[in-house]
Amino acid sequence: MYSQRASCGTGTDPDFDGLATSVHRIERIQQLSGLRFGVPAEPGWLRCDDLLDDPERLRAWQGKLAAWLSTQYDEVPARTVAAWIASWYLHVPARAAALLFHHERRVPASRLAFRLSDDRPHPEEIALLGETFHCLPDDTGAARPEATVVADEQALAAVLRDGYLAHATRFIGAYGPMSRLGTRTLWAAATDALDTALWSAGTPDAGVADAALVLGSRHAPLTAASTLRLDGANGWTRRQESCCFSYLLASASECDGCPRSTPKS
Repeated sequence: MYSQRASCGTGTDPDFDGLATSVHRIERIQQLSGLRFGVPAEPGWLRCDDLLDDPERLRAWQGKLAAWLSTQYDEVPARTVAAWIASWYLHVPARAAALLFHHERRVPASRLAFRLSDDRPHPEEIALLGETFHCLPDDTGAARPEATVVADEQALAAVLRDGYLAHATRFIGAYGPMSRLGTRTLWAAATDALDTALWSAGTPDAGVADAALVLGSRHAPLTAASTLRLDGANGWTRRQESCCFSYLLASASECDGCPRSTPKS
C-alpha cells in the first residue's frame, strides 16, 4: 500500500525527525520498500564504496549472476550479465533517493549498502549509511545539524538528480571497462533506473509527478528526460532507454518498451 506522502514528524522527540525515523515511517507505509537505516548485523551486506573502490568485487558479482543464469540456460552471454549488473546496481542509489523524496521530501546523502537475495543475486535490501540529508524549509527536522535546507521542491529535485549523477558517474567509471557495454549504454541504464525508481516510489500518478519534477527535461549525461506517458486504457507506461540483452538468452523475447523495438516518440 502506498501513501502520497508520510507525515514529517511531530517535533516532540529530538530523535524523531532524523533520517532513521524517515526510514521507519516509509517501512510502515510501504512494507516492501526494502529500505533500512545503517548496516544490519547479519552478514552479506555490500557497501557501495567498497565495490567502487575495488571493481574486482563487481567482477565477482558478475560471476555469481553468470553462475545463477547457467543453472537455467546452456549459454549465458556476457552482455546479458553485464547489463543486468549495471541495472541492478544503479537501482540502489535511485531507489533509496526516490523513496525518501516521495514519502518524506528528503534527499539522503548517497552512502549506501545493499544485500543480495539468497536466490537470484539481485539487491533485495538497501541501507542508508549516513545521517545527513537535504529537506524543505517546513520539514520538522530542518533545524537538525545534519539537515541542509533548500528553497523549494525544484531545488530539492536538483539535489537528488545531482547526487544520483555523481554516484552513477563513479559507478560507470569503475564498471565501464569490465562491462564493455559502452558509456552511452551505461548512461541509458542510469536514466532508466532513476525514471523507474521515481515512478515506482508511490502511486502511479504520484510517481509520474515526481519523475516530471526530477526529469522534466534531459540532464546530460543522462540520455533522456522521463519517458513516462499515458497509453490509453493501458495507463502509464515508459519507453526504455537501455537494453538489458535478455533477448540473447534462449527462448527469451524483447521486453516491453525495449528500445530495439519501440521508436522514440
